[in-house]
Amino acid sequence: VFVLWVVLVILWNYGYPGAEPIYDVFVAIGLFFVVKLIRTKISR
Repeated sequence: VFVLWVVLVILWNYGYPGAEPIYDVFVAIGLFFVVKLIRTKISR
């Protein structure tokens, strides 16, 4: 699951290289919650 999060963060950084650093933080946190939600759905 962590690997999925890392891949999504890397894709964000390559897709939006000019994004402000604060947006990188927001996206990383948002993706953390998305991956956490996916993990709870899978474990049910």
